[in-house]
Amino acid sequence: MSLKIGYAAGAFDLFHVGHLNLLKHAKSQCDYLIAGVVSDEMLELTKGITPVIPLAERLEIVANIKFVDEAHAEVHEHKLDTWADVRFDVFFKGDDWRGTEKGLRLEAEFGAVGVQVVYFPYTVHTSSTKLRQALESLEKSGAARRSRNTGPHRNATQDPHRVPSSTRSVDVPPSFEKPERFEAGSHIL
Repeated sequence: MSLKIGYAAGAFDLFHVGHLNLLKHAKSQCDYLIAGVVSDEMLELTKGITPVIPLAERLEIVANIKFVDEAHAEVHEHKLDTWADVRFDVFFKGDDWRGTEKGLRLEAEFGAVGVQVVYFPYTVHTSSTKLRQALESLEKSGAARRSRNTGPHRNATQDPHRVPSSTRSVDVPPSFEKPERFEAGSHIL
């Protein structure tokens, strides 16, 4: 019996439960799962999006999800070119592509080389687009609030409890080291 290799591609930017569901369902349908993490350049070219999380960090996050056997940087615009590099038997995609022009084209191209396309339910209530919009909204409201709070009628010297943002500092560790083992029942993947 041969190993069934699956491939699930995505930006995996602002990693959320929809990403996790895709990877979890994909792994249940194959023996070995490769997660294709779309490069920053490909996201800008194909979707006009600059990712919040850089590729190296997205690869690190996805590679450490227990359902993923391998994380691969996806650098080709066309999925068939990725298949030529990686070779997989099943391509997993959210069902928001099902029945669309690009989904039908993908099915035809992969069908010609013997790759099955499997769709999984798209997580409607959570998406990177919605998270990105929420972040942009928070940034805008924060900028408006800073503008109101630092105008001529009020400044940091008048409020002893307010610390100007330019004087704040936070020590951020250079990297997060994953513990060697997790306890049974841990919620960490």
